[in-house]
Amino acid sequence: MSGGGSKNRALLPSSPPEAWDPLRRFARLAGRPLERFLRIEAASGILLLVAAAVALVWANSAWAESYSRLWHTPLGIRVGTFVFERSLEWVVNDGLMVIFFFVVGMEIRREIHRGELSEWRRAALPAAAALGGMLAPAALYVAFAGGPATRSGWGVPMATDIAFAVGILTLLGKRAPSALRVLLLALAVIDDLGAIVVIAIFYSSGIALSGLLVAALGFGGVFVMQRLGVRAKLAYVVPSIVAWAGISAAGIHPTIAGVIIGLVTPVRAWLGLDGFMTGVRHELKHLEQLPPGALSSHELADGLRHIGAARREAISPAESLIETLHPWIAFGIMPVFALANAGVAISGGSLDSASWSVVTAVTVGLVVGKPIGVLLASWLTLRLGIGTLPTGMTFRHLVVLGVVAGVGFTMALFIAQLAFTDARLLAAAKLGVLAASGGAAVLGLVLGRLLLPQVDSAGAAPTADDAESSTEA
Repeated sequence: MSGGGSKNRALLPSSPPEAWDPLRRFARLAGRPLERFLRIEAASGILLLVAAAVALVWANSAWAESYSRLWHTPLGIRVGTFVFERSLEWVVNDGLMVIFFFVVGMEIRREIHRGELSEWRRAALPAAAALGGMLAPAALYVAFAGGPATRSGWGVPMATDIAFAVGILTLLGKRAPSALRVLLLALAVIDDLGAIVVIAIFYSSGIALSGLLVAALGFGGVFVMQRLGVRAKLAYVVPSIVAWAGISAAGIHPTIAGVIIGLVTPVRAWLGLDGFMTGVRHELKHLEQLPPGALSSHELADGLRHIGAARREAISPAESLIETLHPWIAFGIMPVFALANAGVAISGGSLDSASWSVVTAVTVGLVVGKPIGVLLASWLTLRLGIGTLPTGMTFRHLVVLGVVAGVGFTMALFIAQLAFTDARLLAAAKLGVLAASGGAAVLGLVLGRLLLPQVDSAGAAPTADDAESSTEA
């Protein structure tokens, strides 16, 4: 999409008037490798992996104490007698991750509106696969977890990390058809929705009515502003913060506020492409009709303001926010979250029998439970004729999908933070997530190369007969 044609469409000269060209060229040259890396589809997953590796090495090095001290650094604000202070770890997990869940909410809403979840026939297979991929890991976790103290982590192996999973399919190259990626994305969206429900119902403390009233004021402010037609996105920050504070005070995890705000963000454009083009043409025509020298800076600013409004309303607020926030989440928030939560001190003496039970249960849930649940639910859905297998896919693709879905990094670590208050069990859950996600990633790559055919340069895919016979098998 960003090929040579975009260079020919550049509206600006090569440099602004106050820039020094030699320094500007050097900056471009230095930033080119980073720009190339960020264009790789698997770049976010690679960065997550690097952040997790750094956290693991740091937490098991001679500087382990500095790692713990960093994330327990107090941050806050003080206004008169009012003091609000939390640790840096809290800021990441309960603050920055709200933005992550906000985008998740918008992506779920978008998929329901006009994506893979907009028609029940298309949504049936990923919905069933996601449900099976949540229930089977949870059941296996409970079976292997042992006593009541360790069973609270049953939600840990339920979710799939979309960044890592897409990265694995990218590494498979042409063996992974686009239909498989679309199915994985739809599964992950439903998976995230299931994880959100689990967090809201099972991993929130007792509900405080006063907090819910504050949250209702925040959400009410959002709805009133929408009915008034307020389109400036920054105007919604204040009521959203009120809703976040109320949800947190109510005893519900504050990330749920992000999800709810995301779900109610409009997914329909006001003007759309046609309205945008008409509006811009009208403004340009108006400016061109002015006599030479009669165009004042005020009139130019007014015309540009109208063009800016048309540009803003060419796509929906949800689409605009997803496009804006996605790079910050993929290359900022998620790697920082991994750095803050993947630092597990690994030593044989630190793991007692309960800790080993958690490690085993999480690993079995993700590596074994995910593929079993995805495959059984998919097979049943196809057998009953409720859903359909996308064109070009066979049951072998579903096997790889189920294994890759066992990579449960970000959401699994997040739920582990909520499930365990005991530091030993939390460390064990994190260790299980890291080991299982790494194992599922390697297994997915191996099975992908063994089971999936190499698509030729013409894009030839398995025939419908192949898909049907594989499904029946």
